[in-house]
Amino acid sequence: MTQNLSNNAIIYATLALNSEIALQSEYVESSDVPEDERENEEGILDDLQQAFMEFVDLYKIRCKSDKELPSIDELLNSQL
Repeated sequence: MTQNLSNNAIIYATLALNSEIALQSEYVESSDVPEDERENEEGILDDLQQAFMEFVDLYKIRCKSDKELPSIDELLNSQL
């Protein structure tokens, strides 16, 4: 599957997951989460974080082969 993903697809997925983690973290930390749903929402956050780390690892591999890609730090700290 990774051979079929373009660099742009990996970048978009990584940035989207990063944004979604921020939103989910904010939600889980808020008092808006009903107690009976907290465990599920925390599980969703864990899954998002795991997916993010997998895309970060994939992106780092791509950076080694494509020197024109920004570093992961530059990518995550850029203003799009």
